[in-house]
Amino acid sequence: MADPHQLFDDTSSAQSRGFGAQRGPGGLGYPAAAASPQEAFLADPVSNMAMAYGSSLAAQGKELVDKNIDRFIPVTKLKYYFAVDTMYVGKKLGLLFFPYLHQDWEVQYQQDTPVAPRFDINAPDLYIPAMAFITYILVAGLALGTQDRFSPDLLGLQASSALAWLTVEVLAILLSLYLLTVNTDLTTIDLVAFLGYKYVGMIGGVLMGLLCGKIGYYLVLGWCCVSIFVFMIRTLRLKILAEAAAQGVPVRGARNQLRMYLTMAVAAAQPLLMYWLTFHLVR
Repeated sequence: MADPHQLFDDTSSAQSRGFGAQRGPGGLGYPAAAASPQEAFLADPVSNMAMAYGSSLAAQGKELVDKNIDRFIPVTKLKYYFAVDTMYVGKKLGLLFFPYLHQDWEVQYQQDTPVAPRFDINAPDLYIPAMAFITYILVAGLALGTQDRFSPDLLGLQASSALAWLTVEVLAILLSLYLLTVNTDLTTIDLVAFLGYKYVGMIGGVLMGLLCGKIGYYLVLGWCCVSIFVFMIRTLRLKILAEAAAQGVPVRGARNQLRMYLTMAVAAAQPLLMYWLTFHLVR
C-alpha cells in the first residue's frame, strides 16, 4: 500500500530491476555492448552468400585468363625461345663472330616441330638478343659516364631509339613479305631474334672503343658488321628463298629476284644500324 502522505511514487526499485536486466555477460552491472558492424555483416546469411559468389567468380575469372592467355601473350612459344644452355650460348656467340666456317645452316626438326635451341645452334633464340640489348644499354651508360655526358634522360633516349629501330625493322620486313606474297615459316618472334643479334657486335665495338679509341672501335665494329651480314644472308635465304624453290619458282624469276633483294636489304641494314646506334658513344 502506498503511503497516503507520499507525494511521489518510489520508482528506484523498478529502475534497479530494469538495469539489472540489462547487465552484461560478466555480471558487473554494465550494459551489454552492441555488436560491431563487421560482426553484424558476417552474421548476415545474405552477405555470406555474396562473399561465396564473389569468390566463385574470381576463381572462374582466373581459370578463364589462364586458358586464354596464349591468345594475347604466346607464353608457350616464348618458352621455346629461351630453352638454351651455356654450351649453346657459347657456340652461338662464336657463330655470330665467325660465321664463315659454319657449313650446315639448316634448322633441325622433330616431327614437324623445330628442336629447342639448346639442341640446334641454327635455331633462333631470344635469350642472347635480350641479354645483349640490356648489356648494350649498360655499356652505353658506361661510355657516356666516361665522357661526363651521362644522364638518365640520355640513357632512356638511347634505349628507346634502339627499340624504335627494331620495331621499324620488324614492321618493314613483315610488310615486304606480305607484298611479295612470301609463304614462309618465319614468324615475328624469329625476326626479333635474328635482328637482335646485332647488339652483340655493337657491344664489342663500343667496349673496344673505350679501351683502344676510335681505331679499335672501327676495327672491331667493321668485323662484326661483316659477320652479321654473312650470318643474316645465310640464315634468311633458307627462310625466304628456299620456300620459293620448294614452290617451283624459277631461280632467276622476277619474284624470286625480289625475294633475294629483300634478303640482301635486311642483311645490309644491320651494319648501318650498328654504326648509327654506336658512333656517338666513342670519342
